Amino acid sequence: MSVKAESKGVRLSPRKVAAVAALVRGRTVADAIVILEHTPRRSALSVLKTIKSAQANAAHNHNYKADTLVITEITVNHGPRMKRFRPAAMGRALPYMKRSSHIRVLVDGEQRPAKKPAAAKAADKKEAK
Repeated sequence: MSVKAESKGVRLSPRKVAAVAALVRGRTVADAIVILEHTPRRSALSVLKTIKSAQANAAHNHNYKADTLVITEITVNHGPRMKRFRPAAMGRALPYMKRSSHIRVLVDGEQRPAKKPAAAKAADKKEAK
């Protein structure tokens, strides 16, 4: 089962974010973090945060081993666009759009063995004596 993390409404163009996401697609989480920390693009920070969030979700919520995680899927979609106008000569207004992105990361890896509840451990000790 894959673990998901999403960043919605990131104020960067999806085209620019997708270029950075392509650098780490299919890699291990540890490799992806190193690559993104050394990538000199503004969108690398947003992708890095989303990957670290997916790693934390997997480790804390779903009991995965953090060092075995692999990025199985990373997608960048269009978010909402804000339409704006720039003043131009002779009283005109030129339209442009402020684009945003949705980043979605799926990671998968090896799960830790489930721990027994405290009550079950106590019962096992009594049976052993």
